Order: sequence, then C-alpha cells, then structure tokens
Amino acid sequence: MTDKLKPLREQIDSIDAQLLDLLNRRARVAQEVGHVKAETKAPVFRPEREAQVLRGVAERNPGPLKGEQVQTIFREIMSACRALEKRVTVAFLGPAGTFSEQAVYQQFGSAVDELPCVSIDEVFRATEAGTADFGVVPVENSSEGAVNRTLDLMLGTTTIISGEVSIAVHHSLMTRTGTMDGVNMVCAHSQALAQCQVWLNLHYPNLERRAVASNAEAALMASQDPNVAAIASEMAGEQYKLGVVQAHIQDDPHNRTRFAIIGHLQTNPSGADQTSLVLAVPNKAGAVYNLLAPLARHGVSMTRFESRPARIGTWEYYFYVDIEGHVHDAAVAKALAELKDNAAFFKVLGSYPLSL
Repeated sequence: MTDKLKPLREQIDSIDAQLLDLLNRRARVAQEVGHVKAETKAPVFRPEREAQVLRGVAERNPGPLKGEQVQTIFREIMSACRALEKRVTVAFLGPAGTFSEQAVYQQFGSAVDELPCVSIDEVFRATEAGTADFGVVPVENSSEGAVNRTLDLMLGTTTIISGEVSIAVHHSLMTRTGTMDGVNMVCAHSQALAQCQVWLNLHYPNLERRAVASNAEAALMASQDPNVAAIASEMAGEQYKLGVVQAHIQDDPHNRTRFAIIGHLQTNPSGADQTSLVLAVPNKAGAVYNLLAPLARHGVSMTRFESRPARIGTWEYYFYVDIEGHVHDAAVAKALAELKDNAAFFKVLGSYPLSL
C-alpha cells in the first residue's frame, strides 16, 4: 500500500504547492483591487460580484467535487482576499452559535468581524448607526412563516437589503450531561419551540417550555444549569460544550430559514436578482388587484406576498412583496413606476442577488 500511496501523495503535494502559489497570486491582485477601490471610495464588499463568481464556478465545475462544495471553498477564498482590503463588520442576533451566525458565514465567509446583538432591533440599530457595515436578520421560516419583528422594522429603517441567505435549520435537543436526567425545562427561541412542538408533545409533553431571545442563549443557559435543556444548532452545542440528547427534532425535515443582509449598499444587477417592496393601498374593493396589475402587464413575476397590520387604523395593512428582477431591469422599472403611482404607500426595500 505504501508503494502505491507514495506517488499519489507526491502528486497531491505538488498540486498543493501550485494551489498555494495561485492563491497568493490571487490575493496580490485582490490587494491591487483594494487600492483602486480606496482611491474611488468604492465599497469593499460587492455581493453581486461575489454572487457572479460563485455561480460561475458552480457552472464550470467538472467534478468530482459538488458545486456547493466548490462554492464554499471559493467563498472562503474571497472572504480572505476581501479582508486584505478591509475587514467587514457584520451584526447578527447573538450570542455566538445562532443560526444567524451561520448565515453570516454563508454570506461573507469567516474572515469578518462579528458583532453579536441581543435582539433583532439591535441588529438594525447597529447597522443604521454604522457600528456594523452589514446586519443579518431572519425574514421567514419555511415552517412558521414570516418573522414579524423583522418585517415591522423594515418599514421604517434607513437600511436596504443587499443580499439574502437561505440555510437548512436542524434543531437538536441538548443538555449539559447529554441526558434528560433532572431536566424540568426546555428553552429556545419561540420560533424554534414552534418548529419542534410536535416532537416535544410526543416525547416530553410535560416539560416546561420557555421562550428566550435566541437558541444560542438557550444553549448558554443549559451549559450553566443541569435542569435546563436547550433546542439549538449543533454548532451552538459545540460552542457551549453540550451533549446531544436527540438530533434533528424539527417537525419539518426540510426546515429552512431565509435571512436578509441589510446595510447601506445599493447593489448592481447580478443577472439573477430579486426586489423586495412594501406597499399599501386605499381600503376599497379591488384595490390590491389593481395595485398589482402592473406586474402582470410587464411580465414581472411575484414570488412572495405577505401582509402585516399597519397599526394606524382598523383593518389597514402593509403588503410585503418580492418580485423577480432588479430595479434597473427595464420591465421591473416600468412596473414599479406604475405601482408607485397607484399605491398609498410605496417603499423599495432593496434589489439583491438571489441566494445560491
């Protein structure tokens, strides 16, 4: 076996040396890009450019590596090269170990400065104030629907959406000992408790359930109190040295959460984009139908429609709408111009690349 492995290992060593040389050549070019951006005060992070790179490598990938594996590698390469220009600060719902932190890594790679926040409100405040360059906030879950607090804050924020991330959400039940001995309470974010309620009803129907600010906070509590079980990600369990009682307890095996990347960056078209809007109409028959008619007239596809109480009158609503395309696309621009004329309230939350 040693005789057969030796030449293969020598090939790998040779290829690794070439990769190392190419990576550093790429980094030096990235530094030159950084100098040009500094002269023109251009932003370091361009989500549309990075989305184009990641789509391109997946399309050109001949295998045997899978497309998403290649994208993960290139995401980290771009993150490391970007950090040579300037490290980006990203706010998210903390503490460390939340799914929001996972979304940070999936969008920006690991070469960023993290700013954990105690609430979604604080993520918005930090990003609006410039304490963070970007914020990551949950928008909707495939099982439980919209994250209403995020939608409400989108209405008045000065930030815009410049990207989105969709991640698989796998919940694990964890304790300090890895058993349920002595446990009398399970803690998690309210959304996580809802996403696991069927499993909890079946296995621990009498266990007290307490909603906390985040799953990572629940993991921290479980690490300090043997009477507390946490529902959280396995990453949070590793962070707080918890034992897994049962993995993948979410009721929906395909459970996913979509996150928005907020900031002050206006993105350019990437070739596969989405635009998010908030609309309101006068309270009269046919108003919503007439409002949305320009989308059909100009061939613009609507991919999401969510309503929220306006809290300014009886049965008044804001409508949160996602459409395919970028505001700079001709058909989208024409449709939005007509929408704006017909709407009682109109706000573009952002145009951004679709999640990969």
